[in-house]
Amino acid sequence: MLVNKTFFLVVALLLVGFGSGAVLAQDSQMTFFITSVGSGNGADLGGLEGADRHCQALAASVGAGDKAWHAYLSTTGSGGVNARDRIGSGPWANFNGVIVAENVDQLHGDNNLTKETILTEKGNISNGRGDDPNMHDILTGSGLDGTAQMGEADTTCGNWTSSGEGSALVGHHDRQGGGANPTSWNSAHASRGCSQANLQGTGGNGFFYCFAGR
Repeated sequence: MLVNKTFFLVVALLLVGFGSGAVLAQDSQMTFFITSVGSGNGADLGGLEGADRHCQALAASVGAGDKAWHAYLSTTGSGGVNARDRIGSGPWANFNGVIVAENVDQLHGDNNLTKETILTEKGNISNGRGDDPNMHDILTGSGLDGTAQMGEADTTCGNWTSSGEGSALVGHHDRQGGGANPTSWNSAHASRGCSQANLQGTGGNGFFYCFAGR
């Protein structure tokens, strides 16, 4: 009887181990997600560093914190940075292991980014146009090619430090809506302002994209 109990205990432990391994394997595939929550302070993300920390924390919360995560955000002015230069070389896969782009050029061209493939770190689909509330405006501060847009107008809400005055370029994760480029995932139009209320007022919630570089 003792032998049988020991045998079943070992089998149970092995099954638990295999189950845990399966979860970790799924987590390890993820190299791209859209944040399930924003900073709560509009487009004030604490700069690029704060945004990166937010990506890292969300990834860690689902067991994917062993990678170096970076926010897909551009900054302007002296020392400005292009979002496309912050995210590594690809390929990038969502929570389910589906490849959304093989490399930077494909990401900004013929990619596999849709409402159904742009998942949160938890594997959920975010609200888009037609959902209540609509939250499809995603902060990027970038042009269609993923570069910072230099000029007099604010396109990054003060390089992601403002929750009041200013504006930021946003994309539509559901690939539909209004603006100059309504189907663009990264550069559909400018936000009305930088506060949480202003972002929500035009169909956003302060979300942004996170990529794990390689």
